[in-house]
Amino acid sequence: MNRAALRPPPGRRLASIGWPLGFAAAIPLLFFFYRYWLTDLNNSGQRFINDWFPLTTLNLCMIWVIMAIGLNVVVGYAGLLDLGYVAFWAIGTYVGAWCMSTFFAQVKFHLGDPTIINKAVGIHISFWLVLVIAGAFCALWGVIIGGPTLRLRSDYLALVTLGFGEIIPQAFTNGDQDHLNGFNLTNGTKGINPVDPIGTGLFSKLKGINPALGAFDLSYKFVVSALIAAFCVFVSLRIRRGRLGRAWLAIREDQLAASMMGVPLVKAKLSAYAVGAVFGGMGGVAYASLVGGAFPNFTFSNSITILLMVVLGGMGNVWGVIIGALLIEWINQTGLKQIGGTFNDHFGTHIDFPSYNFLIFGIILVLMMLFRREGMLPESRTRQILREPARTELEAVGADIEAAESDIEIIEESPDELVASETSGTSGGSGTEGGTS
Repeated sequence: MNRAALRPPPGRRLASIGWPLGFAAAIPLLFFFYRYWLTDLNNSGQRFINDWFPLTTLNLCMIWVIMAIGLNVVVGYAGLLDLGYVAFWAIGTYVGAWCMSTFFAQVKFHLGDPTIINKAVGIHISFWLVLVIAGAFCALWGVIIGGPTLRLRSDYLALVTLGFGEIIPQAFTNGDQDHLNGFNLTNGTKGINPVDPIGTGLFSKLKGINPALGAFDLSYKFVVSALIAAFCVFVSLRIRRGRLGRAWLAIREDQLAASMMGVPLVKAKLSAYAVGAVFGGMGGVAYASLVGGAFPNFTFSNSITILLMVVLGGMGNVWGVIIGALLIEWINQTGLKQIGGTFNDHFGTHIDFPSYNFLIFGIILVLMMLFRREGMLPESRTRQILREPARTELEAVGADIEAAESDIEIIEESPDELVASETSGTSGGSGTEGGTS
């Protein structure tokens, strides 16, 4: 077979490299804009950017992008409905707080941490190493959580993951010394803070970069979060094109057929949970560094919001999921507040728009399910599956086609007999009418 026939068309090849190039170009452009170019704008321009697109919101958007990419591996690739993904976010956040703070004062361990905290008690490991530790630890928990769900599907799978998603955050909320016989694991509702800054290592020798990124280095923290998100995108796309990714897609479309074709269901499912958990753990460490600690504010609504990002963006399509995460988090964090303020100022009302965020998201979700079930930027395979008619509709269309083809064959084979029968029928009818009259 000619190799040229196997190559994708030029338009598809351009689209396959356009999204990665656009994402890679957006990171430095946004960094330079907020770091250097924003101050050159006039006061009204700076006020508009700071009100509608603050740097804090952009950092949070990157965290949610990481979480959405991780859940897309489980839901979009493997088709495993996970309603407890917030558990991995919580585990990663607390692992970051344990490994980058003075919380365990009875221990003094340092490994690659910034020089400004060398003499502090507690566990102080470099942020970059903590990313690996949290990813590995969350992968282990992904296998533990995924183990009991191997025989479950659809609603039952969702209920079990929902249970884990409720158990783990509650364990962190009640992990203080009052509930663990004097051992303080999570500091309960007070949380663990502060956490160590992000060490920049050799990059600190460059002009303008501090040896440790503190609370006010939001532009550099945006680059860090964006790089983690880029790593998750790269890994997700590479696995998607590989053998494991094809096994996930086979399980998503028909688990029974996949098992009959030799796909190892246990290995594939556990791998999906583990990979998604790794992304969640890395995002949790970045979140702990951004907010300055670990606090028990992980709820079921976080899992639903991440699932909403995946569904609205386009399940299975990484770039669609990124767009969905950016859009929903911006609306939830800044958009509703600014749109509501503008509306109230213009019409003289006092409506609290942010309090109606779930109502608005619910309406958007219903409309999307009615008119665009595949999402804003769906995967081509998902779009074909969701747009094809149902089985009953296909059967009805097939029956109509067969009936039409049989009529055409009758007309082509015996047109004289058909005309004669119609003529005799007409004459007989006339005679009957005459006799009746």
